[in-house]
Amino acid sequence: MLKRLGIEDGDIEIADAIARFAQSELAPQAAIVDRDEIATTRYVAQLGELGVMGMNVPERWGGSGATPASIVLALVEIARACAATSSMIGAHYLATDSILIGGDDAQRERFLPDAAAGRKLGAFALTEPRAGSNPADMATRALPEGEGYRLCGVKHFISNAHAADFIVVYAKTNVDAGARGISAFVVDRHATGVDVGPPEKLMGIHGAPAHEVSFDCFVPALNRLGAEGSGFRTAMKVLDSSRLDVAATALGIAEAALAHAVGWVKERRVGGEPLAHKQGLQWVLADMKTRLEAAWLLTLQAAARRAAGGPFTDAASMAKLYATEMAGFVTDAALQMHGGYGYTRELPLERLVRDARILRIYEGSSEIQRTVIARALLA
Repeated sequence: MLKRLGIEDGDIEIADAIARFAQSELAPQAAIVDRDEIATTRYVAQLGELGVMGMNVPERWGGSGATPASIVLALVEIARACAATSSMIGAHYLATDSILIGGDDAQRERFLPDAAAGRKLGAFALTEPRAGSNPADMATRALPEGEGYRLCGVKHFISNAHAADFIVVYAKTNVDAGARGISAFVVDRHATGVDVGPPEKLMGIHGAPAHEVSFDCFVPALNRLGAEGSGFRTAMKVLDSSRLDVAATALGIAEAALAHAVGWVKERRVGGEPLAHKQGLQWVLADMKTRLEAAWLLTLQAAARRAAGGPFTDAASMAKLYATEMAGFVTDAALQMHGGYGYTRELPLERLVRDARILRIYEGSSEIQRTVIARALLA
C-alpha cells in the first residue's frame, strides 16, 4: 500500500535522517522559539546542508529532487518537532516553486542553486490587505519603466520577509484584465524601495514571523517570470503544491499532540487508576487516531497524483482541508485530556493548539478549499 501511495525506501531513509535532526536540534528549542519569538530562519544553513531547503528543486538546479511523498514525510518530522520551522520552509518553497513553474531555465539557473543550498532564502508575496482569498482584487502594480518595471504596492502577511534575500511578488501589469493581468517578479529584498515592516503579533507559529512589505522599486524585465499575465496561473499551481506542505505540517502537529495525549492518559491517575482505563477517553483517542490516519492517506494520495504529473488540484485541496481541520480537533482534544495542565505553558499542548489554528487559514482557507473541491466535482 505504501508503494501505491508513492512512498519508497529512499523516502523513509531521508525522513529518518531529518527526524533525527528535528528531535535533536529543533524540538529542544521549540518552546523557547515560541516564547521569545525567535525566527526559525536561524536554521536555514543547517537545513540547507541536510538538503531540506531544496527538496522541491530538481538536481539540475542544485536541489535534491525529492519525491512529493518524501517532502511530505520530511515536513511531518519537522513540524512534529517545531511547526514554525516547517512553516518557514513552506514559505521558502512557495518562492522557489514560483521560479520552477513560472520561470525559464536561465532564471532557474540564476536563482535556484543558492536557494536550494540554503545560501539564500525566499519569500512569496501574493496576499494584500484587501486581496486575500481573491488575488484578482490585488492593487499592487508593475508598470513599464526603462528596461523593466516600476513595482508599487503593499503586500501583507509575508512570511520570511525579514530575512529573505529575494521575494517573488505578484502584481498587475494590466490593471483592466483582472486575474489575467497578474504577472510574477523576482525582487531583490534589499533593493531600494523595498520596505519590510515589523512582525505581526500572531497567535501562533511565533518562530515564523509575517510582515507587511511595501514596494516602490525598479525590477528588471529579466526578473519577470514568464509572459505578462501568466502570474495568476503560476500562483495557483504553486498553491497546489503548497497545500500539501500545509497538510504535512498539520500531520506533524497532530502526531505530536496525539503522542502527548497517549503518554498522559497512561501516566495520569484519577480515582486510583490511569485515565487510559476510562472508556470515554479511549473513544476520543480512537477518533483522534482514525482522523489522523485518514488525513495521512489523503495527503499521500495527493502526493502520488502530483508525482504522476497530472492535475492534482482537488486532491491537494481535500488533503489540506481535512488535515488542517483534523489537526484542530486532535490538538484541542489532547489539551482537554490534560485538563488545567494542558492550558499552562509548562506543557506543549497550548502551543500546539495555537500553531495548528493558522493552518485552516493560510494557503487558502477551509472555505476556499471547499469551493475548489466543489468546482472540480461539478465541472
